[in-house]
Amino acid sequence: MKNKLFYSVIALIVLASAVFWGYMFQSTEAEQPESETPDYFDGSFELTMYHAEGCECCVEWAKYLENNGVDVTSELVEDLHEMKREKGVPGQLSSCHTAIADGYVIEGHVPIEDIRQLLAERPAVIGVSVPGMPPNSPGMDQPVENTYQSVIFDKENMYIYNTHN
Repeated sequence: MKNKLFYSVIALIVLASAVFWGYMFQSTEAEQPESETPDYFDGSFELTMYHAEGCECCVEWAKYLENNGVDVTSELVEDLHEMKREKGVPGQLSSCHTAIADGYVIEGHVPIEDIRQLLAERPAVIGVSVPGMPPNSPGMDQPVENTYQSVIFDKENMYIYNTHN
């Protein structure tokens, strides 16, 4: 019971943070970094997801990716916050799992189309994030009306990448 309460409180904090930063990003009018479009990208890729034990939405996100043709390797880590720090994920973009696909960081419940777009465009960024845990994002699958954004980021900047309903 204590574990459920703990994860519920953490989820609410992360969600509130995501809403706050979502409003902050909406006012960002910066130009996105240039892309290096490869000659060929067929939309297929492999991904390694790092997550803590007991996080069921991480498992659901991995299933969602696998149902969309992605080869997912799942690895449990003891200190996910340390991994996020090492991979360059800003705290305000944090979510419940961190993944790596072709050298890019994929943070949180990022939709497949955003990952494929990132891998096809190859912008000069660290990765893409869906901050927090939006209830209607892949793997969360709550039937609520909610708009959320994916954000690409590098060491100094964050840019809205896509908006999802």
